[in-house]
Amino acid sequence: MVKRAYNFNPGPAALPLPVLEKVKEELLDYHGTGMSILEISHRSKEFENVINDANELMRKIYNIPDEYKVLWLQGGSSTQFYMVPANLMLEGKPAEYVNTGSWSKKAIKEAKFYGDVNVVASSEDKNFSYIPSNVSFNDNISYAHITSNNTIYGTQWQNYPAIGDAPLVSDMCSDFLSRPVDIKKFGVLYASAQKNLGPAGVTAVLIREDLINRGKALPTMISYKTHAEKNSLFNTPPCFSIYVCKLVLEWIKSIGGLNEIEKRNKKKSSIVYGLIDKSNGFYKGHAEPNSRSNMNVTFRLPSEELEAECINQAKGKCFVGIKGHRSVGGMRISLYNAVPVEAAEEVAEFLKEFQEAHTQ
Repeated sequence: MVKRAYNFNPGPAALPLPVLEKVKEELLDYHGTGMSILEISHRSKEFENVINDANELMRKIYNIPDEYKVLWLQGGSSTQFYMVPANLMLEGKPAEYVNTGSWSKKAIKEAKFYGDVNVVASSEDKNFSYIPSNVSFNDNISYAHITSNNTIYGTQWQNYPAIGDAPLVSDMCSDFLSRPVDIKKFGVLYASAQKNLGPAGVTAVLIREDLINRGKALPTMISYKTHAEKNSLFNTPPCFSIYVCKLVLEWIKSIGGLNEIEKRNKKKSSIVYGLIDKSNGFYKGHAEPNSRSNMNVTFRLPSEELEAECINQAKGKCFVGIKGHRSVGGMRISLYNAVPVEAAEEVAEFLKEFQEAHTQ
């Protein structure tokens, strides 16, 4: 096998090697069916077992209470930007959002099609380099919404905001399954799979049952009720993506669950942030220290020319995906669950050597 790259892509992102090996092993003949998982019917007993196993694994790993449903939907988090307000917005009650970056702004834009939206806090004044503190939501709202991690700017909620009786909704696309979460703090969590959960093509939604049907008449496919009643099998789901997600959940369970995942993620990010902090300003992190993401480390070099040279040299070291998002530039190292500690150590050593070569 060709040497595997150190994959720091922000999504689709690295998958655990044991999962890829299992996919390879089962690809041509899934469990003695004589067919690939890519070919079997979503109405078959074999696939029903896949989705039920994925549901059960998700429930155990996240310790999901009985009053929540696990849904597997299509359309990415971008579809959830309008499904959430379509299903949760109530007459005469606004939704309230915290704006912490590009994805928050997109969610806010979509929500405005369904009712009034208040932005109760924002970090746009400092180019989204921090998570607003002491955020409070008003009474008599339909729901509140946050983006738990911001891939483009490298910020992450360290503590979730308190809320009254209204449900708290979170776009957890880029830090889903990266640490333990008290699910009961939220009414809805949603995350497209391609960061920590699996390949692109499926979105996990964890939703409290009382929010599934607020008595609204909606088009069939954007109603959570439709999918909850049919165990995410109302229409043909992204079968292969769900199957790989099941394998990833098995891998998470096998290595010790979310406590071990969080431990590894903190170690990886501390290695890279430690290099940045010791660089005497050669590398300058975008996020304020108390808002730093363990998933996406964003930083700049002294010039765009040096950034381009660094990215080019990184390719020769098999470091993939370290260029910053096109909207902000700079550098970004994404350290999702499947990125090994060794990769963080290797990229930190490369960055140290690059600095030494350009400061002599």
